[in-house]
Amino acid sequence: MPSSHPQQLNEIIDLIILTDPQKLLDIGVGFGKYGFLSREYLEMWNSGNEYLKWTRQIDGIEAFEAYLTPLHKQVYSKIFHGDAMQVLPTINERYDLILMIDVLEHFTFEDGLKVLEQCRRCGRNILISVPRSMSEQGDVYGNPYEAHKYNWGEKDLAFIKDKFFLPNERSVICYVGEDWQKISSIIKKRNTHKRLVNILEFFRLKKVVKLILRKNHGNK
Repeated sequence: MPSSHPQQLNEIIDLIILTDPQKLLDIGVGFGKYGFLSREYLEMWNSGNEYLKWTRQIDGIEAFEAYLTPLHKQVYSKIFHGDAMQVLPTINERYDLILMIDVLEHFTFEDGLKVLEQCRRCGRNILISVPRSMSEQGDVYGNPYEAHKYNWGEKDLAFIKDKFFLPNERSVICYVGEDWQKISSIIKKRNTHKRLVNILEFFRLKKVVKLILRKNHGNK
């Protein structure tokens, strides 16, 4: 599919915003969702620029040109046409963030490792998402690149040192790269704060309930 399930949108967009890349590469752009959302939240929510006057570089790679529409031309700075295995070695850019959202499962394990190696070469950080349970899939919309070839899991990415995994029910979400500790620390602090707020709210409600019960008991 030239798309991906919506249950990971919050996590992925949050990680993109926290990384705040000036240069981003979206591998397997498909329908263009993550290029569009990256452009919206990095440009329109994070600057006072003129409307549609972009200041960030958002590039993409797409092997199946039939997916590309006029929307892609508006959103992306540049789109490389071709298989990522052949395109990545030709790229001399150094991106702040490379997106591989529901892309890696379309490569065999051996080819996927080669793609990740190239991503490490031309990207400071990589955001990977793969389905936890991969369904059988062949061509979609006449696109042979849509075939599922390997069900990647956390164990397959264990060899990468500078990374962290973000919990998600349906996807394995892995953030890799130079900023992994900074981003992971922000998320941990934020989650700790949420848990503390929830605990305080629990005890506050518990105290209120006790007062109500005492009051009702006293009125009997």
